[in-house]
Amino acid sequence: MTHRSVLAIAIPMTLAYLTTPLLGLVDTAVVGQFGDAALLGGLAAGALVFDVVFTSFNFVRSGTTGLVAQAFGRSDAAEEQAVFWRAFAIAVCAGLALAALAPLIIFGGGWFMAAEPRVTAAMGTYVHIRLYGAPLLLINYAILGYVLGRGEGAFALLLQLVLNLSNIALSILLGLKLGWGVAGVAWGTVGGELIAALFGMAIVLRRFAGAPPLPRAQLLDRKAFGRMISLNRDIMIRSFSLLAAFALFTRQGAQFGTLTLAANGVLINFFLVSAFFLDGFATAAEQLAGRSLGARNELAFRRTVYLSSFWGFALAGVATLLLLLFGDNLVALVTTAENVRAAAAHYLPWAAFTAISGVLAFQMDGVFIGATWSSDMRNMMLLSLLVFVAALLTLTPLFGNSGLWMALHLFLIARGFSLLAMLPMKLRTAF
Repeated sequence: MTHRSVLAIAIPMTLAYLTTPLLGLVDTAVVGQFGDAALLGGLAAGALVFDVVFTSFNFVRSGTTGLVAQAFGRSDAAEEQAVFWRAFAIAVCAGLALAALAPLIIFGGGWFMAAEPRVTAAMGTYVHIRLYGAPLLLINYAILGYVLGRGEGAFALLLQLVLNLSNIALSILLGLKLGWGVAGVAWGTVGGELIAALFGMAIVLRRFAGAPPLPRAQLLDRKAFGRMISLNRDIMIRSFSLLAAFALFTRQGAQFGTLTLAANGVLINFFLVSAFFLDGFATAAEQLAGRSLGARNELAFRRTVYLSSFWGFALAGVATLLLLLFGDNLVALVTTAENVRAAAAHYLPWAAFTAISGVLAFQMDGVFIGATWSSDMRNMMLLSLLVFVAALLTLTPLFGNSGLWMALHLFLIARGFSLLAMLPMKLRTAF
């Protein structure tokens, strides 16, 4: 395991993941041109509600990556294909169920956010349209998980570029040029998901067409399905807990008023920019840790942990520095509302340093996902959520919105160090 092997996966995936928060920034900028804080707040709230639902289903990507990586490490091509089709079936079923539950999800999101009526109306419009694309989004998760499990960083980059660049183009066209606002941004995203799903499936099906036929008994193997369901359940609980923390963050921001909600919505996109710098190396950790475990190579596994963490901390420092230097300019690009600009600039340093406090959380998540140590990851996330809630209740009454950002930093630190503390025991039992 070398620096080159980590960078070969991490660099393409960092570039790919960076297009995702870029999409969020473009969406925010499109709506921000209307100069209405309520619309910006509604977009932020709608994106949060949608992400709470779909990040909870991120197991379709994460679970697929870990299982495919381990099959790849064992040189079991048939099982790689079987894992993909199991994930595809789960994606379609779950996506259709979520689309059918749209009214209930919108009602629950509006109740939880408890924002002013115009914010709630904009949020409902965004979420309702985005849920039409639920099956497409989850299919894209399955495709990406398969590709990442094989360590094909360049192919994964191409898939993400097709998805996010088409999203950006359609969101600008429908949201700004045609004046559809929040609805145009949502429809643009659904259109991008359709284009990406068609593109990805065309390539994957062409690849499978040249492989030996997959035995039906292996595809429908009850034990393998049971393992995937168990893994997916744990990752779903972990992901839901993660989004619960961010939901509480956004909800508390809403209680400070529409202006603070809008400012935090802008800054959360900057946090995502930092996060996706780190996620490229976390993804490298997923694939390389899974491959090492599948091959029963402890030295390669330990090397993966060290190298991915080394590069993660280096990138976190760069991301923090860039946001401190250029964050004010980015805020000015995102919104024309002067009051939102001023509020976001005031809290910008809190957002900038989330890269430093969160780097270990990202890296340990990658290692544990690749190794499919899902129950431990779930348990440590639940513990970290308790830390966040305690900090939220303690710090926000004392320091207001600054206390809210302090609580977020403590949450990220707890995630990383709790998993790191478990790693020696997991290595002893795994190898």
